[in-house]
Amino acid sequence: MSATIIDGKAVAAALRAQVAQDVTAFVADYGQPPGLATILVGGDPASAVYVAGKQRACAEVGINAFDHRPAADTSDAELAALITELNSDPQVSGILVQLPLPAHLDGTRLTGLVAAAKDVDGLTPLSAGLLSLGRDGLRPCTPSGVIELLRSVEAVLEGAEAVVIGRSNLFGKPMAQLLLGENATVTVCHSRTHDLRQARRDRDRRRDHAARVGTRRRRRLRRRA
Repeated sequence: MSATIIDGKAVAAALRAQVAQDVTAFVADYGQPPGLATILVGGDPASAVYVAGKQRACAEVGINAFDHRPAADTSDAELAALITELNSDPQVSGILVQLPLPAHLDGTRLTGLVAAAKDVDGLTPLSAGLLSLGRDGLRPCTPSGVIELLRSVEAVLEGAEAVVIGRSNLFGKPMAQLLLGENATVTVCHSRTHDLRQARRDRDRRRDHAARVGTRRRRRLRRRA
């Protein structure tokens, strides 16, 4: 099976253009632009790069960016108070707590404090539950982006064999759920998987078998026609 090259930059540019139109419509309806509050605790260089990219993206499409950078020694209670404050701020439409947090902070509990309607990372228990049930809700951005890229090349996901490597709450689990929602058959591999290569070979064998069965079925239908 030949590989398909996906032009991610083109897909992203088209998506940003659509978001810019949506922001214009939002301003017309509500009199102010939507706002994204980012919370970066400490000065982790990689996290700072991610947050800067999100703020640039907001500026490109007209979303207000609210940058919060508590010190690395911020307490659990202080960060919880900030999240609660942003939950009630009418200028803030979405809240993103940049992960990972410093080791002394409970990332799972703190991200769970974000109001579900503002949970742009899709990490609260309510968001995860809605995803698991196949109901509308906010989804983690990276797996959602993967689905968007696959759709851009009209990949047929229904009945496809998919292997997800990793089971994190941010990517692996929601990626598997989104693929299941597209009616793919999903295998999840992770750090305790005994033989990752064998799992991939099994996936390829099932895929090839399904392709052969489909070819034989099409041939039979042509002979009957």
